[in-house]
Amino acid sequence: MFRLAHISDVHLGPLPAVTYRDLASKRVVGYVNWQRNRRRHMVDALTDTLVADLKASEPGHIAVTGDLVNLALDGEIELARLWLETLGPPHDVSLVPGNHDAYVPGAFGKACRSWSAWMSGDGEEGPVSRDTFPYLRVRENIALIGVSTARATAPFMASGFFREGQAARLEKILEETAGRGLCRVVMIHHPPVRGAVSQHKRLFGVGRFQKAMRRCGAELILHGHSHLPSLYHLDGAGGKIPVVGVAAAGQAPGGSHPAAQYNLLDIDGGKGDWRIRLTRRGLTGTALPLADLEAVELSGKAAAFVRN
Repeated sequence: MFRLAHISDVHLGPLPAVTYRDLASKRVVGYVNWQRNRRRHMVDALTDTLVADLKASEPGHIAVTGDLVNLALDGEIELARLWLETLGPPHDVSLVPGNHDAYVPGAFGKACRSWSAWMSGDGEEGPVSRDTFPYLRVRENIALIGVSTARATAPFMASGFFREGQAARLEKILEETAGRGLCRVVMIHHPPVRGAVSQHKRLFGVGRFQKAMRRCGAELILHGHSHLPSLYHLDGAGGKIPVVGVAAAGQAPGGSHPAAQYNLLDIDGGKGDWRIRLTRRGLTGTALPLADLEAVELSGKAAAFVRN
């Protein structure tokens, strides 16, 4: 059995010193949002507690589906790199970027340079860029496929983008790993499901992504962005594909979204008969420590729910 942990939307704080020059962009909107909202509801101490509990579960790998930072300031990007080092070595942690990691033009490239070790495919030694996504890592019989939907957008927008070139590369990886009999886990920040988030946060190219799933299939899709512990299904080449979201890792109780959670995916079986069990762990109200909140069997075309 392979145990995969899934965490997302860390939004590390506090913000470093911000200059007027930093705010002469879309960042002024995000800065106001941080001061009014995220500063009170995104709490680093909760993330630390969450990560400690996650590590105690002894996963074989950790998937991080984006939004490590808030405004993509240089200081934030460096802080996130240090945080990734504490989370685990690059061999054991796979990251895809979120919209906050590409908050303004130029930020995506800086994040790629700083976090490249956690966003590189097996055997890839060159620089990370838009053209190196999706990347592929194989751990035991699990194919971890990292897709990027991160791109700078206009103020008040948090959209993602999935273009033709990446779609073609994704299909090639899906076909190749299917031929090897691997369990294919696709990691993406924006939920590839229509209506999963409001219009200003949606994924452009969602139809293109879903077409790739219908053509090539996958066994599991993990995403962030919505800050919700969600479960959807997409049509795939071999049946329904579970699409699993997760609550934000640093979300404090009492906000508009569920408090901090992470997912554990226990994967067993083999080609054509993969058995995946999802366990959500997180806060129960304001109480610590964390507890199991829900268990879901994702095997087959129908999922069985067991709620605590």
